[in-house]
Amino acid sequence: MEWIEASVTTTTGAADALSELLMRHGAKGTQILDRLDVPQANDWTGYGEIYGADMKEGLPPEVTVKAWFASPEDVAQAKATVKTLKQMAGFDPGTLVFTETRVQEEDWAENWKQYYKPMRVGQRLVIKPVWENYKPLAEDLVIDMDPGMAFGTGNHETTRLCLQMIEQHYTGGRALDIGTGSGILAIALAKLGAADVTAVDLDPVAVSAARQNVARNGLEEQIAVLQGDLAQDVEGPYSFVSANILADVVISLANPIKPLLAEGARIVVSGIIKERRQDVIDAYLQAGYRLLAALEEGEWVALLFGQHHE
Repeated sequence: MEWIEASVTTTTGAADALSELLMRHGAKGTQILDRLDVPQANDWTGYGEIYGADMKEGLPPEVTVKAWFASPEDVAQAKATVKTLKQMAGFDPGTLVFTETRVQEEDWAENWKQYYKPMRVGQRLVIKPVWENYKPLAEDLVIDMDPGMAFGTGNHETTRLCLQMIEQHYTGGRALDIGTGSGILAIALAKLGAADVTAVDLDPVAVSAARQNVARNGLEEQIAVLQGDLAQDVEGPYSFVSANILADVVISLANPIKPLLAEGARIVVSGIIKERRQDVIDAYLQAGYRLLAALEEGEWVALLFGQHHE
């Protein structure tokens, strides 16, 4: 099948929002190409050789979001909608240069894999694409991944931040991953000992990808992947919640997730550009939470909250 591949130049802070907008207007899959997503040499922790010195140079100079459409009508609608991002106050979407070309399905499916290599995150977690070889160390918790068209490879700062937070702060109990994408955070929770994980996403493509990745890791008994709208279609109580989405969505969750929380529950949220950090903190403090920890990488931040009486 022939697809129409659109490429839109943007900024690091706007890339996720642009990707979501393109998906809402007909894109069947998206890919973010951002040089900041390639770990710096001093962050490789012995894995520098798997990236290759030319990987960053192979990426476009500007942050670019690629999207794939089945029809010219969808492309035209998406192109018109993208222009509206320039009108948003306090939001820098970048140049938004929109180009398009036609590609064969097999080219689209394989092209992005060249940027996805095994990667250590935190102390023990190793994200391994299913098509790559990796010899694990004794203490490694290896997550086998093929994200397909779903968000969540481990390459993006927000995913890495969440994985580090989970490794450092998950201490047991039922877990909920909101907006699970490829399922990577839910799988990490299970690898770290969670016996009961609920992973939820509104996108049926993400649900399918997450279920396949859960099966690849042999975790069907531990992880239930559901299609649903944020936290509306799940039942608590949960001891740990992760949500790697966007700042405005994270803020909107502060009160609705309260009835789902067990005593002493912790919530890690990300997808937050640094400029929105205080907005998220203020919303959660106002909702009665305590800020327990924060991590930053590049332009992104992840925050850990607990209940006020913790």
